[in-house]
Amino acid sequence: MEYVYAAMLLHKAGQKVEEASLTKVVEAAGVKTDPARIKALIAALDGVDIDKAIKDASQVQVAAAPAAAAEGGGEDPAKKAEETKKKEEDSKKGEQQAAAGLSALFG
Repeated sequence: MEYVYAAMLLHKAGQKVEEASLTKVVEAAGVKTDPARIKALIAALDGVDIDKAIKDASQVQVAAAPAAAAEGGGEDPAKKAEETKKKEEDSKKGEQQAAAGLSALFG
């Protein structure tokens, strides 16, 4: 991911996204560089309009956010409390079983 961030930083700064500049940015961030990954990213970005890709990606995220909120927003608080209580009971049972198993070692 740091390679993509470096490429975006270079692009935003008006610099050409190429192997040498990308390597310098990644190294400046204190990350050990992998030349194969840098070459792969440069090849993947060949012919890509980065501004358009960023704009398209941000529009998809904005459109997906309300849909995700609508799907998960209708959970019943009583049901949620019941699930939490059940998880706590299961945890206590597990602890009791573990303690019983340990007592068999020393009994």
